[in-house]
Amino acid sequence: MLRREEKPSGMPHNAIAVGTTIKGSITAEEDYRIDGTVEGDIQCSGKIVVGPQSVITGNITCSQADIFGTVNGNVTLSDNLIIRASGKITGDITTRTLTVEPNAIFSGKCIMHKG
Repeated sequence: MLRREEKPSGMPHNAIAVGTTIKGSITAEEDYRIDGTVEGDIQCSGKIVVGPQSVITGNITCSQADIFGTVNGNVTLSDNLIIRASGKITGDITTRTLTVEPNAIFSGKCIMHKG
């Protein structure tokens, strides 16, 4: 199920619910929260949150990301990436800043750039 929700700031964002599978690429201007499964690339001008039950098979390009779930693909960010304790990324990362919490898993290479 694809839905729009309001963030506490009052700005809308997109969301994919648990149990939903999307096959194909996603392009979004606003923040995006994914709690389901995506098989395809994701491109977003804002922030992406990958929920703890999520599995993404494809590349992610965005400004910021919080990864609680699993990403099998490359992640390219213009700003910062946080891999939470439950998060797992198998792929290469390009980012300005990177935070990896204890117990998070990252298998790949990381390229860091200046903002």
